[in-house]
Amino acid sequence: MKFTTLPSLLCAALLPLAISLSAAEKKGPASGAAEREAEFYQLVTLPTPPGVQFEAGALLFLGPDKLACSTRIGDIWVAEGVLGAAPQPKWKLFASGLHEVLGLATRDGWIYATQRGEISRLKDTNGDGRADIVETVTDIWGINGDYHEYAFGSKFDRNGDIWVVLCLTGSFSSSNPYRGWCVRVSADGKVTPANSGIRSPGGIGFNALGEVFYTDNQGPWNGACKLHWLKPGAFMGHPDGNRWFDDPATKAAIAKTGLKKPETPKSGGRLYDEARRIPELLPPSVYFPYPQMGQSASGIACDVSGGKFGPFKEQLFVGDQSHSTVMRVFLEKTPDGQNYQGACFPFKAGFGSGALGLEFSSDASLFVFGTDRGWGARGGKPFALERLAWNGKTPFEIHEMHARPDGFELTFTEPVDAATAGDAASYVMTDYIYIYQSAYGSPEVDKGTPKIVSAKVATDGRSVRLKVEGLVEGHVHELHCAGVKSAKGRPLLHDAAYYTLNQRPR
Repeated sequence: MKFTTLPSLLCAALLPLAISLSAAEKKGPASGAAEREAEFYQLVTLPTPPGVQFEAGALLFLGPDKLACSTRIGDIWVAEGVLGAAPQPKWKLFASGLHEVLGLATRDGWIYATQRGEISRLKDTNGDGRADIVETVTDIWGINGDYHEYAFGSKFDRNGDIWVVLCLTGSFSSSNPYRGWCVRVSADGKVTPANSGIRSPGGIGFNALGEVFYTDNQGPWNGACKLHWLKPGAFMGHPDGNRWFDDPATKAAIAKTGLKKPETPKSGGRLYDEARRIPELLPPSVYFPYPQMGQSASGIACDVSGGKFGPFKEQLFVGDQSHSTVMRVFLEKTPDGQNYQGACFPFKAGFGSGALGLEFSSDASLFVFGTDRGWGARGGKPFALERLAWNGKTPFEIHEMHARPDGFELTFTEPVDAATAGDAASYVMTDYIYIYQSAYGSPEVDKGTPKIVSAKVATDGRSVRLKVEGLVEGHVHELHCAGVKSAKGRPLLHDAAYYTLNQRPR
């Protein structure tokens, strides 16, 4: 057997002890939400291997009812029997001695594991359920021992590549090749740089079209957590990794990709303004306002079940590790087609630990894999593996939020009450943005209060057109609809939406 990776004990040593959240942070704005949401979505906790530090890494379904789970301590476990209302999975240790596996994919009988320092592929050749071949696919990026050096890997895309987003060293600087970059890796190990400008990713995944998105977390050059489209060639905003554009190996690797070194942004301005000056700089598709929507954006999963998970077909679901929640995201292309923009909504609170890995199963339930080591989490448990299933009852929610030339159009999951939904006083909107700076994070700045002039309900009662004065491109537009009721008199399960307006329709 060929092992090329670091032992799990070293992995554990590189990670910090949990930082406790305050009582207010544990309670937070999501307090009480889990009980209301349980009327529509059932949360089931799965038994994990006894006596095992089963902290979340990544999830991968190997069959309709067969799930692989990788852990932060370097194990890969496989379970049969994870579906159903009261699952009793049978666990088998597939591999150990790896180094914090934060990505799992499968191809041609191999399991590909994205570790801190490399992508490996593993195979069980004798049928005993244990990997007996471990091979390095690529180790082109480096590590130096800093606990922030995460590497999140995707599933294989339609071209046969795994996309890997690489955290900066210490989440501040790029001390090793491709730290702060996204690279594409083929099954045979060919590496193609795709993007620079990454800071501290928390997850990576595809939309329904197969385009790749990742989450990045608040810090230097990131005023708040965000969801970002990994548009090939685009610069994501953190400049420190751009030093590798001058490396001869990088120059050779990008020679045929069209990837260009962006100009260094100016600290202290606004990202929207800098993006107009720096062509490669791509604004985030969606900001997750901090702390309203969370503090550590993480895994991404797209609902492609065709409506079996509820009324949110082809929307993205994004975890938050600190708040132990899953958020919902609606995206639409900007009018010029060069980026995405859209809204994030609260979706489900009350997970047992910090939601990190998300994966949909064959029965259209959402598996959420949690950990709290490093930052602590509201859930309170050191780890948890949970299954979220829709019970068939539709919650009254804002379904989509579309930008329009004179405001926004809201669609709902069921018909609205015309009197309340047609009253402009039922809605309150604020807008704000973040300082684009080398210092850590940012407060909300440039705040405004766009005026909702009118609310017009469609004849079918399923949508409302809000005419709004004072929209600002580049800003988050925070909307609360506390006064809106359904035609049956029900309030919204979640009355908040946060739309990142990159480009206003003309």
